[in-house]
Amino acid sequence: MQHYVVAFWVRFLVPSFIVRSLIVPSFLVPSFVVPSFLVRFVVLSFVVPFFVLSSSFLVLSAQAPAPGTVVELRAVGGLLPETCNVFRDPATWQQAPSGDYFVFDRRDHSVYRIPRGGRTPAKIVSIGGEGGRLLEPTAFDLAPNGRTFAVADAPRGQERLQVFDAGGTWLTGFFLPGRARTRVSISGLALGGVSTLTFLGNGLVLNQPETGSLITEYGLGGTPVRSIGALRPTGHEDDRQLHLALNTGIPLPHPGGGYYFVFLSGTPVFRRYDAKGGLVFERVMQGRELDPIVEQMPNRWPRRTVDGTELPLVVPHVRTAAVDRRGSLWVAFLTPFTYVFDDRGDKVRTVQFRATGIIAPSSLVFSTTGSLLVTPGCYEFPAG
Repeated sequence: MQHYVVAFWVRFLVPSFIVRSLIVPSFLVPSFVVPSFLVRFVVLSFVVPFFVLSSSFLVLSAQAPAPGTVVELRAVGGLLPETCNVFRDPATWQQAPSGDYFVFDRRDHSVYRIPRGGRTPAKIVSIGGEGGRLLEPTAFDLAPNGRTFAVADAPRGQERLQVFDAGGTWLTGFFLPGRARTRVSISGLALGGVSTLTFLGNGLVLNQPETGSLITEYGLGGTPVRSIGALRPTGHEDDRQLHLALNTGIPLPHPGGGYYFVFLSGTPVFRRYDAKGGLVFERVMQGRELDPIVEQMPNRWPRRTVDGTELPLVVPHVRTAAVDRRGSLWVAFLTPFTYVFDDRGDKVRTVQFRATGIIAPSSLVFSTTGSLLVTPGCYEFPAG
């Protein structure tokens, strides 16, 4: 029977890079004689697979961030400083497929349009209580085709929804029954009534928990079309205003049909509903960035008097949210962190936005090219 020494097999059958990585000097290699089939078995069954698996692990580790890693996205563009200086409070800015930008200035009670490549914004809707103007506006959204947009305001405390064409010409509008009431407060800004708005082009989507549902779809004539999603249990059902505040949130259309719904306050949760309005799943948002918020969540909420009515003062943990073209959900918190969840509801990224410094987004909108348009500052960020 033919035999070979171990030193021969180690030097000639095992690649030299493996020998170097093992750092085994030749004088330490035993020179006793063993059967050749045994050496082949050891090398092919243990040594080579070990290095192949180790190399694969290193490649995968380099491609995927470790759990808990915060990915920092840096601004790659945005509106020019001299353009931004025109606005008093740019609450959101959005881009139409034509390339034109629309800026909703809440404090100025106005909407501006900026031509693609232009620098000078044109005010296309201005302040006023009459139809076709804005007074105490709360929310804005551009239709997917960019040809129309909708604005929610509250002249004399009565909630109103108006639709305009891209040039600012009034098309239609209607009032909602009842009066706007404060539900949550963000950085001193009281949010009540229509604090979030989604414009589909042929209809509007609102969060009105007082109706008994999380999501309500309206036609352009002001008629409710359907309601989606039962209110979540809060443990405060005996306090109607607090129960409604803890069911306030952001409805967001999913590109595959249906909606996400992100709760603004209370336990950090979001839901997904299918195109028929059925619940697909509910996810609790968790992470080390949210731990202090959850720990400090009160069992008894402070109260204050607004227009003669005592209301709970509820501070949310979610600032804004958006959905990208793949159906991933981006949720920005009051702390300067944003979680990204995939189509199945699993958290895949933790993101921070850096411009002149780290910023906490008050608005997130995806542009026609897939980048993120962020306020404050009217910056543009890559989504990748």
